[in-house]
Amino acid sequence: MELLHDTFGYYLVQIGVGACFPEVLAASRIRHRVLVPAQLPNGPYGLEVVANPQALPLAADAVDAILLPHTLDFAPDPRLVLREVERVLIAEGRVIILGFNALSSWGLLRLLYRSRRRVPWCGRFLTTYRVEDWLSLLGFDVEVRKQLMFRPPMRGAQGRRLAVLDTLGRGLWPALGGVYVIKAVKRVSTLTPLRPSWSARHALLAGGAIEPSTRQGLAGAGRSGPCARGDHDV
Repeated sequence: MELLHDTFGYYLVQIGVGACFPEVLAASRIRHRVLVPAQLPNGPYGLEVVANPQALPLAADAVDAILLPHTLDFAPDPRLVLREVERVLIAEGRVIILGFNALSSWGLLRLLYRSRRRVPWCGRFLTTYRVEDWLSLLGFDVEVRKQLMFRPPMRGAQGRRLAVLDTLGRGLWPALGGVYVIKAVKRVSTLTPLRPSWSARHALLAGGAIEPSTRQGLAGAGRSGPCARGDHDV
């Protein structure tokens, strides 16, 4: 992913989805990469910290970049996830969000299939407008916004015959892609003094422990999957 290729720093944290994006993390120039899945992994995938995305066991102002691949789609409260992202990111840190777009053919099909409890239809599809509004309230500035997957989520639609739909979609209806990508930067108030460049970085895990510093605790960290929960609203 080119959005990670030009992102720098000490720590990159991917929250949710487990090890489904190894090639994306490998493209990053950030050396230390940490996976934070919401459930126990099935095998060894490197450095992982199992945690509730709504109560991250990470120190404040310690992470340079965070990747949220469809994390908001399956979080009980995506706003709490973004609040935790803002807490652990350093000033000028970046967050990259991938999500299913509610205003698309994928979103329409989700309305039909939401009762089947199958991924991805059991998730909460959001609009870029809502996500960007939450980011703005938390003090983020959106740097990049992209829409992908203009083909309908049907068998055979991903072949070469319908590749023209992606080209037409980007030009004619750019806001209706099935998947959105948002890259945002955490801004700080001008009244808040910045940490001097020579000061030591915070440890990624506060006090060497993995106890979360929010009120939510680690409830839900051991859930069996993204769809093992109640109803979801768009």
